[in-house]
Amino acid sequence: MFLKYFRTFSAKRVLKKSSLNLNSSISNKPIQTVGVLIDETHFDKKEALIQLIVSNGIKPEKISVLAYKTRYKKKEEINYPHYSKSDVTWLGTIEKKEAKEFKSNQFDLLISYYDEMKTPLQIVTHKSKADFKVGFTSTDKRLNHFMIDTDVENYTVFVDELFKYLRILNKL
Repeated sequence: MFLKYFRTFSAKRVLKKSSLNLNSSISNKPIQTVGVLIDETHFDKKEALIQLIVSNGIKPEKISVLAYKTRYKKKEEINYPHYSKSDVTWLGTIEKKEAKEFKSNQFDLLISYYDEMKTPLQIVTHKSKADFKVGFTSTDKRLNHFMIDTDVENYTVFVDELFKYLRILNKL
């Protein structure tokens, strides 16, 4: 128990020491590829969220999803890329293959769909090579280029606002 807490504390410290400041240069190219980072601990409507994104003009094959949950059950069947708290190392890196691939992808848009500041989620958002990052106002302001003020449960409002502003910014 103590070692798990210390590992999380150490990872937070490494994340805090790393330059959390976001690269302010934003490309003007239109959005074609989308990465979605979801906290499944509090949000279980992943498919509905993806369908809303698809209904706004993004092709399903251009959407990559990575799910996070604090703890997965041993007999739980999971058929999509995911990681958990136990995949975070002392040095603030994530050892899971799916998370490494997700971080290394060059997305045009990263949707950080979580509203609680959890170190494993912040690490993936911070280390992602996405051109434009979007998230909630309740998270760290230094991680995202654009933030929407709503709750995780209101995914329709979030997606509607996101695509409204993407059209205004000529990103679609």
